[in-house]
Parts: sequence; C-alpha cells; structure tokens
Amino acid sequence: MRYGAGKVGGAVISLLAVLVTGFFLFRLIPGDPVKTMTGGRPVSAGQLAAYRREFGLDLPMWQQFTDYCGKALTGDLGTSYQFRAPVLDKIAEALPNTLLLTGTAFVLYTALGIVLGTRAAWRHDRLGDRLSTGLALTLYSVPSFWLGLLLIIVFSVGVGPIPGLFPTGGMESGGEEGFAYVLDVAHHLVLPVITLVAVEYGQTLLVTRSALLDEMASDYLTTARAKGLRDDLVRRRHAVPNALLPTVTLIFVNLGRTVAGVILVETVFSWPGLGGLFYQALSVPDLPLVQGLFFVFATAVIVMNTLADLVYPLLDPRVGR
Repeated sequence: MRYGAGKVGGAVISLLAVLVTGFFLFRLIPGDPVKTMTGGRPVSAGQLAAYRREFGLDLPMWQQFTDYCGKALTGDLGTSYQFRAPVLDKIAEALPNTLLLTGTAFVLYTALGIVLGTRAAWRHDRLGDRLSTGLALTLYSVPSFWLGLLLIIVFSVGVGPIPGLFPTGGMESGGEEGFAYVLDVAHHLVLPVITLVAVEYGQTLLVTRSALLDEMASDYLTTARAKGLRDDLVRRRHAVPNALLPTVTLIFVNLGRTVAGVILVETVFSWPGLGGLFYQALSVPDLPLVQGLFFVFATAVIVMNTLADLVYPLLDPRVGR
C-alpha cells in the first residue's frame, strides 16, 4: 500500500506541474491570437479590445493563471478561440480518430517488436540477428515525417512503374456508407500505420532483445535445459516471461502515447486527430486548445507510467518490497 500510494502521489504532483508548465510555456509562443483570428482584415482597436475581453486576455497574468487552474481542476479546459467551442468537445471529437490510427499501429509494432526481439536474442550473433537489429536501428533513426513523405511520393503519387495506390491524406474519401466506408477508412489507414510501425517497432525489438539476452545467462535456464526441456519450451515458459519487465514499461509508455497521437505523422497525412488539431492550434496560437491538448497528452503518459509501476509488483513481487 505504501508503494502504491507513493506512485499515485508522484503522479498527482506531476499532473499539477504539467498544469502550471502548460499555462506559461505556450504564452512564450510569438504572435497575437486575436489578430490571427481576424484573418488580416482591418479591425479597429475597439474591436480588438472587445475580443481580448471576450477571451479574458485583458486580465493580468496572475488572474488568467488562477482562472485557468480553477476551471481545469473542475474539468473545464476553456473555450477554443478559433472554433468558439469548448476545448473538451474538440478533444472528444478528434480522439476516436487518433485512437484508430495510433491504436492500430501500437498493436502491430508491439507484437512485431516482441516477436522479432525474442527471435533475435535467442539466435544472437547470427546473420538473422544482425540483419534484424540493423534494420530496426536504421528505421528507428529515421524521422517519421520524412518516411511519411517518402511513402506518399512512392505509393500515393507514384514513381516510375509504381502507380499511386493509396490516398495522399485524410481519413475518408466521402460519400461511402456501411462496409464500403470501413474499407475506405482502412485504405486511408495503410500508409500512416506503416509509417508508425516502421519507426516504432525497433524500440520494442531492442528492449526485448536486450532484456532477454541478460536473462539467458541465468542459472535457472541451465537447470531447465538439464532437465531435458526443449529449447522452445525454455524460451516460452521461462526466459521470455521473466525478461518482459522492461518491455512492459515500454508498452505502457507507448500506450499513453496513443492518446497523444503522433503530431508530425497526423500532420503529414492530414489525419483529423489530436495531433493534427494540436498543430492547427499552435499556428494561431489557440491558447486554451493548446493547453488542453498538452494537459491531455501529459495526463495519458503519466497515468500509463503509474499503471506500469503498479503492475510491477504483480510481475515481480520483489519490486514492491
């Protein structure tokens, strides 16, 4: 109980720190949100002052901060400047799209990373291990936006004999219903999911491989082999479960990131999710929307990290002692 209370208390303090940091951080962004919202139209000083009063930008900074914290603690993240709608409504509208994209990619790159990482560790220093690890390191080092643009050029626009097979962006073509709509969305999902899987699976592979290599030197595996257990059973029943602790941490962290989405990938593929919404809000800057998204992103990661810490004692009782 003391261990769990300490982890939950640390998470609460982190959330409060995020709340404070988010307020002041985004006020360093250059630009006047009121002037940006007018779209360059000639506006009198009186009209600009009225806009500032409407959004509370004429108040002293300390009062803006206390109002923001008070409302946030009650679940009110404010009203978007550009959409004139509650921030929570805009987040709720875009969240399913982000979860569809990043959730699909998360399942694929986690499974791929664990399977390939396990095989690479069990056959370490062989050609397959070197090729698999080298490819993972290379793709993990590639910027996601660059890979996304490359895939658009090759498989959407078409290069040489390769025709344009996939849409250049968006989530749907429009006008489709029922099963045709599902297929249309799946067609739009292919390239952004491939981008995320290619960039992210390497991290899981490398962590799984490293943890399993450390575990393979343990005496209990030698004992299991001496009892006559097949190599495959030793790996599946003994080595892999005990080596998954670092991978579990990574899985929970990545699970938190599925809520945040991947801003650059969603922007490159014009995917209507939280990442694209965050990029759009930054360009104004739409302070309530940026702050609200930042808080939601950070909350997802902090909550998942805390859950990982709470799951540790179930996997290894020594952790909670």
